[in-house]
Amino acid sequence: MTRAYPDEVAGPYDPPPRSFEDSGGREIRVHTYGEGPVDDESEALVEMYVGYDPEDRAQGIPPTGEETVREWLETILDPESTNVVAWHGNRAIGHATLVPDGTDAYELAIFVLAGYQSAGIGTRLIEALLGAGREEGIDRVWLTVERWNTPAVNLYRKVGFEAAGNGSFEMEMAARLVD
Repeated sequence: MTRAYPDEVAGPYDPPPRSFEDSGGREIRVHTYGEGPVDDESEALVEMYVGYDPEDRAQGIPPTGEETVREWLETILDPESTNVVAWHGNRAIGHATLVPDGTDAYELAIFVLAGYQSAGIGTRLIEALLGAGREEGIDRVWLTVERWNTPAVNLYRKVGFEAAGNGSFEMEMAARLVD
């Protein structure tokens, strides 16, 4: 299948680092993976994902169980991928990634812990990720989302994604980052 990408470029979005106060009054910082406030960011992400609410899992990710989480993170934290992490103090509370799909495009995934959802963090996290992707020369980005997940679909549209495919259960969306 050939994926259709919008003509209009999403953004512009600035890459990390960035700080902001979420709608709950919490100071949140977003950094590129490897530039965060703790020495071992991988362990902070393992802790985040092991504690991830099973109700918030979609399409089988993030995986469950510490060993499976570690294996999955090893794949998506690959140097070819682009990763940004949202921090509340020294706690990883959100993570977004662009993973090369073997073509000239990247698949996007974003995760925010349940207690931090609906506070504006997802929007800022995805904007930082798209800014980092653009800075790295990434042009085409796509994702799949469950059609019923209205908050996620609205977030993706807000930051420049458009529907790119018609599946019955999942919707494929795409964005361009470079003019």
